[in-house]
Amino acid sequence: MLVQEFLEKSAGNNPGKTALVCGSNRYSYLEIDWAANALASGLLGDGFQRKDRAIIYLENSAESVVSLFGVLKAGGIFAVIDPQVKARKLQTILENSEATTLIVSPHLLAQVSDVVVDAQSLRRIVVTGEVVPAGYERIGKKVLLYHEIVARASSEKPPLDSIAVDLASLVYTSGSTGIPKGVMLTHINMVAAATSITQYLENTSDDIILDTLPLAFDYGLYQVLMGFKCGGTVILEKGFVYPQQVINLVVREKVTGWPVVPTMAALLLRLKDLDTHDFSCLRYMTSTGQAMPPNHLLKLQRIFPHVRIYSMYGLTECKRVSYLPPSELERRPSSVGKAMPNTEVYIVDENGGKITEANKSGELVVRGPNVMQGYWKLPQETDKALRPGFYPEEKVLFTGDLFKMDEEGFLYFLGRKDDIIKTSGHMVSPKEVENVLCEMEDILEAAVIGVDDDILGRAVAAFVNIAGGSTVTEKEIIAFCTERLESFAVPKRVIILDALPKTGNGKICKQQLSA
Repeated sequence: MLVQEFLEKSAGNNPGKTALVCGSNRYSYLEIDWAANALASGLLGDGFQRKDRAIIYLENSAESVVSLFGVLKAGGIFAVIDPQVKARKLQTILENSEATTLIVSPHLLAQVSDVVVDAQSLRRIVVTGEVVPAGYERIGKKVLLYHEIVARASSEKPPLDSIAVDLASLVYTSGSTGIPKGVMLTHINMVAAATSITQYLENTSDDIILDTLPLAFDYGLYQVLMGFKCGGTVILEKGFVYPQQVINLVVREKVTGWPVVPTMAALLLRLKDLDTHDFSCLRYMTSTGQAMPPNHLLKLQRIFPHVRIYSMYGLTECKRVSYLPPSELERRPSSVGKAMPNTEVYIVDENGGKITEANKSGELVVRGPNVMQGYWKLPQETDKALRPGFYPEEKVLFTGDLFKMDEEGFLYFLGRKDDIIKTSGHMVSPKEVENVLCEMEDILEAAVIGVDDDILGRAVAAFVNIAGGSTVTEKEIIAFCTERLESFAVPKRVIILDALPKTGNGKICKQQLSA
């Protein structure tokens, strides 16, 4: 099965049903399918080739959903990039992916036009605005209008060339070096993950799923894929800025499925009148992206006693790994459960030997059809993550995360082997933030760590050593970072020190900073 068949089969079974709600606009399955067919036809007519990469640089919108399915129908590979990503990182992604196509809104194109000019592989830019942006000639790339393509191109399904082992998506994530890594996912990988998740969530065509998470975040992306797979309705919002508005939306639209990250849960729990609303239609809530504090999970369960709350664990390299059955939440709120259907996990020691002793920590290993193919054009990084398993000719995913397993086989997340900071549902590379800090003239050295935060779960904190005589302030340093980093990567606190602690070999000792 191919990922685009989620849309096509639902459009065939119930063409007039509402597939997507974006603000005040509602789109049927047939409308989404026709638009995706037209976009695919337009791209193919302009020379788009099978396995070409297309970057979707848009906010959550109907256009972003149509674009990902349209690229797949054209035989291509899509990558959704968060619009918070700054020009320098987008440039790296364009160069790494060798994308031939960029689908972008006019205001975002204006922000990244300089790096688009230098993208050697880029052949076309599809702009979602009504008119071609002024000064586009300077960019030196062919500019097409999304709405003209959708209105004029054929809405017939293009000829099918892709097969299930072809890549469907590159999901970009930052590694410990701060360099974006493109996680390679085939149609098999994505279909397997969506099938397993919808199985344990018991999704049906009656579900109405609220998605306030960015589609660049796989947790947000899969809400669309899962909803379309089951023939349900997805309500796609641009974010979770105003909790009360989201709550009103849940009630008004009779939402049945609500995915959250710990930051959202913390904000919800601060509302005094949460239990006065009618949430009778809400069937389940899910949480992943980073560890949810156990007391937050239990508070949510008390506020929503009839709702099935799923605490889950996953990573981009395989989408989802495990889930805790809601019936176990009261008994073991700190567990992330057991492996999801069609997935197997085990824990290994430092030498790669399987740990069978209960409650002994080690690295979690995952095997299953949901495991990625590797990192795009990064063979060394791929070899670190995908290593031989216990069966001949098999490679399994070494997650880099430390876990323990109790006597009954339930998993407990202990921490990451590397120092990646998960904050507000995003992954932040300390190295990337440190590099930006050190671009500031006054800063000699910088070290970035994650610290506990009641709202964010983990927050970014920076320790800096500044040049003698400098009067630079914490506020000025944060402002400098704000211009160069995504909002979630900007340090929430900057501590200025006379010197940073060092180890015997001269490396900055982050353990002392953490203490």
